[in-house]
Amino acid sequence: MIRLSVTARIALLSILLALVSNLVLVAFVWKVVRDDAIDELRRDTIEQSDALIAVYRSGGLPALGRTIREARAPGDLSRIVAVIARDGRLIAGVGPELDGFARWPNLGFRIRAIGPPWSEREAGYAVRQIGPYRLVSGRVLDDWNAEQRGIERALAAAMLLSLALGVGGGLVVTRYVGRRLDRVADVIEGVAAGDLSRRVVNAASGDAFDRLATRLNAMLDKTERLMSELRIVTDGLAHDLRSPLARLRAKAEAAVLQADPAQREAAMGGLLIETDLVMRMLSTMIEITRAESVSRDRLARIDPATLVEEIADLYAPVVEDAGMRFEAIVATGLPPIVLHRELMTQAIANLIDNALRHAGVGGEIVLRLAMAGNAARFQVEDRGPGIAEADRAEALRRFGRLDRARSLPGAGLGMALVEAVARLHEGRVELQDNAPGLIAAIVVPISR
Repeated sequence: MIRLSVTARIALLSILLALVSNLVLVAFVWKVVRDDAIDELRRDTIEQSDALIAVYRSGGLPALGRTIREARAPGDLSRIVAVIARDGRLIAGVGPELDGFARWPNLGFRIRAIGPPWSEREAGYAVRQIGPYRLVSGRVLDDWNAEQRGIERALAAAMLLSLALGVGGGLVVTRYVGRRLDRVADVIEGVAAGDLSRRVVNAASGDAFDRLATRLNAMLDKTERLMSELRIVTDGLAHDLRSPLARLRAKAEAAVLQADPAQREAAMGGLLIETDLVMRMLSTMIEITRAESVSRDRLARIDPATLVEEIADLYAPVVEDAGMRFEAIVATGLPPIVLHRELMTQAIANLIDNALRHAGVGGEIVLRLAMAGNAARFQVEDRGPGIAEADRAEALRRFGRLDRARSLPGAGLGMALVEAVARLHEGRVELQDNAPGLIAAIVVPISR
């Protein structure tokens, strides 16, 4: 079985559609022309018979006979004018084999083949009743048929021409579609070869190919970003795990070599601390991956005010035990928002944990839910040293740690998780100056 390419199938489909549309158009034109010609022939024949009937009514059969003889040119075999008696005899004029005329029950106009002297040629004629006779008037359709054949030849030529144009149009469409598909295929092949920077050129025409290019470019942007983040993650994970694993091994050796039970116990405690740090790093990485791969159908419409109040009730004692003042400010009138409750709770908790580590004793932490345009802002405000504007991008990067935070426990993944959760909700993370301190906000659109 022959398998055709997509472009070949498109070309054949274009040619087939052109052929079918042309056949329908030609058939329609032929029928309209034929119907108009028959209507004109009928009108002319009826007018001729009406004129002859008027002559019969005014002068009788003799006057009708004279009119028929005068009206018919010598040697003109195309015109049929005859008066027929009941027994089929030809009373006046010229007509074909007339035996059947007397027996025709239906009067009116008809088109049919007739006998000698016209040798079964087609004629159009009207049969009218005049007294005891029947008047037959019409014309042999040789000229009319010749005109019809001429029209048919012209239509056939037009159909062949339109078919040729259809083939040409199909080839043009095939070339256009093939060129657009080749652009997409070239980009895909380049990406498969490892060049993630390739993109499909958008013609800005708004057609299906442009929409495909836009979707493909968006997918490639996300893939490139994820691959870049994956490289950063693997490099950062390998770098940041090296130190705790080395300390873990050193403390394990120290615990094994210690003969004093008290010193061995202290070494084991340090071993557990380093183990917990590694476990936290891996757990946070799992949470980030989960936030980036969670399906949109896992989100549900919830009340943001209730969510913030639940987080405030959970963290207020923790902040106060750390020697800081905690305040929750919740705006009223916010509609329900489509959120992933667990991940959003984790992201806000990470912001509060960061504020706890950097705000200092005696500081203040504010958890605020506010409305900003068509978005909700879940923000945590502290009075710590803040983050310089030039360092904020580094703070959001995975394993990104500012110089003053390197002495504190942590892996630099908390804000990366916050940003991943914001992207899941089609939102963003904003870091602003609180003069002094930092405002870290998750901005989520309300209607999506």
